[in-house]
Amino acid sequence: MGVGDYLSDLMGTGSGSRQHSSNSRKQLQTVELRVTMDCDGCVLKVKKTLSSLDGVESVEINRKQQKVTVTGYVEANKVLKKAKSTGKRAEIWPYVPYSMVANPYTVQAYDRKAPPGYVRRVDNSATIGTVTTYGDPYTTMFSDENPNACSII
Repeated sequence: MGVGDYLSDLMGTGSGSRQHSSNSRKQLQTVELRVTMDCDGCVLKVKKTLSSLDGVESVEINRKQQKVTVTGYVEANKVLKKAKSTGKRAEIWPYVPYSMVANPYTVQAYDRKAPPGYVRRVDNSATIGTVTTYGDPYTTMFSDENPNACSII
């Protein structure tokens, strides 16, 4: 904390209690939501409502994916609450890119409604105890212990 911050905190609070200015500032963040939108009117309603929040820098909507991206100095739970106030079904974006999941074809991760290239976000803590190792397929290809090995040899 520099001298300027100290003086501004000291002068800014009349009650004598000092708070760090970094605690009161919000971080710039991006909040992604999945909002059910059927028509252009729904899109405009959601965009107008979310743009009215304090601290919102931009609102981007992809109607085909039902995805709303809000960028600004906002909190995720406040954005979600405001999106639900429109009467639309809203949730935090439940999908992650396909490459971010260890086992994308498990029942928990696969979702038919997910956009192309995405799977449902799953908790990897359930699979921490399971370690799957795959041997080099070229070393076992001609092995006598492998019943599916090449029968030419």
